[in-house]
Order: sequence, then structure tokens, then C-alpha cells
Amino acid sequence: MKRNIVLILCGALVVGGLWFSTTNAFKFLQGYFLFKTGSAQTEVVEVSGENTEPIVDEDAVADVEVVEEDADPSSFPLEPQIGELMGELYIPKLDATLPIYHGTDEDELEKGVGHFAGSVLPGENDNSVLAGHRDTVFRKLGEVRENDLLIVTTGKGVFEYKVRRVRIVDEDDRTVIVPRPRATLTVSTCYPFNFVGAAPERYVLVAELKGEKERK
Repeated sequence: MKRNIVLILCGALVVGGLWFSTTNAFKFLQGYFLFKTGSAQTEVVEVSGENTEPIVDEDAVADVEVVEEDADPSSFPLEPQIGELMGELYIPKLDATLPIYHGTDEDELEKGVGHFAGSVLPGENDNSVLAGHRDTVFRKLGEVRENDLLIVTTGKGVFEYKVRRVRIVDEDDRTVIVPRPRATLTVSTCYPFNFVGAAPERYVLVAELKGEKERK
């Protein structure tokens, strides 16, 4: 009797292990395919109040809208509302152009990069905070290093930032959203990138404004 119970338990463990490994392998391949094709399985950011750091989760599914690399700033609103497409983020190192939505709730993160509404708009003095999904829009963000460029287009112009610092912080670290004495762009995503489940840390790029680029 005991032997039968042991055999049943062993069989259950083997089946469970196979299920876990195959489903996570499928998730990885799906995330890679969606990143390449412009569709994304995105993370959910929960924001409670204006002084909370965007926290990225990983279970919502949606399509990421593709924004033209040379988008006209006049096509974006000067004063965006929550949920509104407010601009684009171009990362030359990755040759990636990503849509930015105002807000970091689930609805915004399902569609692209979210702009933390409690922070200033890109191009303004102080700290502008962006957050995104590590398995889709920011899947290759770990390749971006110090001195790489981040170019943000909004209704107020085209702003070029240079990465001055790369940080890895705990998920509950609030220094990501602290005020800055100069125009700063902070870009955050979950870390480690290949971590299975809810990642315990954040990968953070801190970039300073180089200047406003000439409008085309």
C-alpha cells in the first residue's frame, strides 16, 4: 500500500515538473515572438496615490501599438490625460521605438510604456518616470548602458537624454521617483529579466536631458 502511494506521488511530481517547465518555455518563446512582431504580453502596474513607485506585474495580455519612429510632435497632446497616447520612446541602442501612454495602470501597460502620472512630463525639470514590461517592450533593456541615448517625443518636442547611471534596486525602493534637481528621465522594469514569476528587483536607467532636438 505504501509503495503504491509513493509511486503515485512520484508520478504526480514528474507530471507537475513537465507541466511547469513546458509552460514557462512557452511563455519565453511567446514573449520573444510578441516583442519581435509588435504585440506584447504586458505587466500590470499598481499605483496607489501619486507618490508611489510604479510596480510591474506580469500577467495581463494585450497588443502594443507601434508608433512611427519619426512621429510628428504635433500629433501628441500637450497636456495628456490618463490612458492617452502621449508620445514615443526611441532607444537607438536597440533600434526600438515604443509608444508611451500617460499613466501606469493596467490599461496603459497593456498597450506600451507607461508614464507615471505623479512625475513631470519628459523634457521638464525634475524627474520623469517611465515603466514597462520586462518580457515585451523592455525585454532588451538590459543591453542599454551608461552613455547610451534615450530619445522621447511628446507634444512639446523631441528630447534627447543620455544614460548616466544604471541601478538595480529592490522592488519596494522608492528612490526611483524622488525629485531631481535637473531634467531627468528614469526608466524602470522588473529584474532579473529571466526570473520566473514576480521579480524581486527593478532594473533602472537614470538619464539626464542633453537638450531638445530640432523639430522636423
